[in-house]
Amino acid sequence: MVQREATTGSEGCWKMFASGADRGGRRAAAAESTRDGEPTCAAASAGAGPDTLGAVNPPVEEPLTEELLDELLAAPSPVAFTEAHGIAHRTLAEYLNQLLAEKGLKRAQVVREAGLNETFGYQIFKGQRGAGRDKVLCLALAMGCDLVETRRLLKAAGVNELYCKDRRDAIIIFCIDRGFTLQQVDDELYRFGEKTLGE
Repeated sequence: MVQREATTGSEGCWKMFASGADRGGRRAAAAESTRDGEPTCAAASAGAGPDTLGAVNPPVEEPLTEELLDELLAAPSPVAFTEAHGIAHRTLAEYLNQLLAEKGLKRAQVVREAGLNETFGYQIFKGQRGAGRDKVLCLALAMGCDLVETRRLLKAAGVNELYCKDRRDAIIIFCIDRGFTLQQVDDELYRFGEKTLGE
């Protein structure tokens, strides 16, 4: 399982949640930014303190949405634009298998790390069955996905993306950004009285 090193301990990470602050207050400081259509949640870089969500660094190599919009409006047709940028709808199974290849992972290992039934997991990867939002998040964590990859998996599955103004989602976003494992994410969700992904 691919893991990114967790950079912040849970004690300091979650001061804002443990303090009992209102759910629309300081978490609202986590602004939604967009790069190439990939929304992420990042704390405001100015004045961000220990009580705010950690900043999320978007992939700088991807063009800004505004630049893509200019290209689209200048293109002779929308088809020409989508073909030039390789934009196409991909299924959950297609993107899961793409990530397997890119990360050098084994399907059986990912399914096991995600806590899924072997047959059910096999069917998801073969495109024979879909997966609910929490199952997709389990797969994303088992594959060591970052926030952009997780967002794309959720989109491919046709389920709601992570939203930083939702308390449970904010915890999940924070954990993914810091490379937490599925077990660590569930521990944090349980600790703050939120439904775990493994339920």
